[in-house]
Amino acid sequence: MKVIFLKDVKGSGNKGEIKNVADGYARNMLLPKNLAVEATPENLNKLQGQQSSAQHKIDVEIQNAKDAAAVLKDKKVTITAKAGSNSRLFGSVTAANVADAISQQLGVKLDKKKIVLSTDIKNFGSYTATVKLYNGISEKIDVEVVEG
Repeated sequence: MKVIFLKDVKGSGNKGEIKNVADGYARNMLLPKNLAVEATPENLNKLQGQQSSAQHKIDVEIQNAKDAAAVLKDKKVTITAKAGSNSRLFGSVTAANVADAISQQLGVKLDKKKIVLSTDIKNFGSYTATVKLYNGISEKIDVEVVEG
């Protein structure tokens, strides 16, 4: 019997795969536990629609990452911070602070988890941060911390 796997089944198939399996295995194990469905033309068409939708979503995410990388290329953001004695900052500048500064100054909304700081920012000065937008798409940005 030809089935479409809905979930990964160890030793049999992965999600989205179409495979021939023994009739008894399909009827007694896969179909009752909703691990697979029979490969009817309707189910095959539905699977093809889901796969093309997932591919379209990936293509849109990649294009958005490329657009954001073009905006961030060779840019600098300035962060104002308060300091105590010896020009040491109260606390430190974090990836969340950098994400907020990028959002306000350049208009690109980023998650703080996508920003990797080269070092801990605890003093005034210029630093480099890497923004990882998508797998294989990243951009370096200069971060300047000034007294405010």
